[in-house]
Amino acid sequence: MENFAELTCPPGQPDNRRRIEAIDVEGSAAAESEHYQMNLHTPPLLARLEESQEILILGAGGGFDVFAGLPLFHHLSAQKKSVHLGSLSFSDLSKTDGHRRQQNCIEVDHESVGPADYFPEKYLAQWFFQQGLRVPIHCFSPAGSAHLLSIYTELIKKLGIDTLILVDGGTDCLMRGDEPSLGTPAEDIASIVAADQLELPTKLLVSLGFGVDTFHGVCHAYVLEAMADLTRNGTYLGGLSLLPQMPEFQCLKNAVEFVHERMPERKSIVMSSVVAATEGRFGHVEGIVDDPEARLFINPLMSMYHGFELAGVAQRCLYRDYMVKTYSRWDVTRAIGNFLYVADSREWMSLPF
Repeated sequence: MENFAELTCPPGQPDNRRRIEAIDVEGSAAAESEHYQMNLHTPPLLARLEESQEILILGAGGGFDVFAGLPLFHHLSAQKKSVHLGSLSFSDLSKTDGHRRQQNCIEVDHESVGPADYFPEKYLAQWFFQQGLRVPIHCFSPAGSAHLLSIYTELIKKLGIDTLILVDGGTDCLMRGDEPSLGTPAEDIASIVAADQLELPTKLLVSLGFGVDTFHGVCHAYVLEAMADLTRNGTYLGGLSLLPQMPEFQCLKNAVEFVHERMPERKSIVMSSVVAATEGRFGHVEGIVDDPEARLFINPLMSMYHGFELAGVAQRCLYRDYMVKTYSRWDVTRAIGNFLYVADSREWMSLPF
């Protein structure tokens, strides 16, 4: 709060004290569920994608988040669907010569020049090229929701996209705003609010890595509460476990290891945790974090996908309306600060397990 102490809620800003009980997305969820059946034969998340043909998988929170979508990329590509990758990038895109699809979106491929110390998207494209595939990564810098909306709209138009999947490494994307800690919400919520405004037949949010956000202070009892809320209104699409024998997991593991070899000082804690969990590691695993005082709790829940109708997550967020007209990263910081300045934060809830 100290960074936001000087801020006040601007006149005309929405009342943050609205609660999830007042949010009704049941109608839209019911309408979507008419297009597929929920049963044990096909996981609802995958059933939701059966009619999709041109799919864009976007990393929601920056950095390695796009890697969380690689198992889905592998699975959907094997079904002969056209799948594209995009990343809200923490790389210095001003130093790359990638093809500029539009003013603020750069197509990075295996030949792109860029910063050597941190450029996971380039190295991911190189890994794909070594597999005999040319898979460019559409990269753009962090921004506010309004700015991201313009990037998404243009990219979707040029690629002919009918389905958008936002992917998050971790689960802080499910925080609605009044939890004791929001994790690192800026990029996630900016992406979610932007995507929620798109006119597309299918818009999903998928998270991978339950528990990794403990590193950022997230209370996972409230993550489970979010899943319960979204189950009640029909926008939770269930869970799906990765297992070490799956080719979809091998795709993720091999890509992560390839990129880490080229960025040994900038490895992803989240993706390293997911890989370790899927391989059956448990408890604290050495080598994932550099801090000798940090203790991890690697466990099987980290290897699970959780899928959601994006509209349900966006409309559950108590500060969604604060984010709609943000353009820059500073706008996002200020919007979150304005909300937190007047928010009633709930107490920490320990899991009674």
